[in-house]
Amino acid sequence: MAKLYPYIYSDDAKYQAEFYVKALDGEIIMLKTFAELPQQNAKMELIKDKVMHLRLKVAGQIFFMSDSVNEPVRRGNGLDLTLEFEREEEARKAFEGLADGGTVLMPFAKQFWGSMSGMVVDPFGIRWQIATEL
Repeated sequence: MAKLYPYIYSDDAKYQAEFYVKALDGEIIMLKTFAELPQQNAKMELIKDKVMHLRLKVAGQIFFMSDSVNEPVRRGNGLDLTLEFEREEEARKAFEGLADGGTVLMPFAKQFWGSMSGMVVDPFGIRWQIATEL
């Protein structure tokens, strides 16, 4: 059986992960920079302080993150990250945390199918759906 981990590329992965730690009551559980690679070259010197790999735990889920060093980060609308919570209070706190500095696409509210749900684009351009279980 496989596990699926969202891998988020960022212009500043550490800063973005720290936002998620605060917004989603998470924890950075590992951070490696390019300076830690065993073999270095001239290009590595330029990006030595950039994040090569970061593991973030939020809402019981693991997310991978990295600074984008080869091309600019471009966001699209073809994928949302969805977190489903057991309790409305947890979901509302997560939604409000992600919306801080972001854009609410659909307010967090009771939906006709029975759960609470909302959509937000966080300040880094990541689209989220936050919901409660049915």
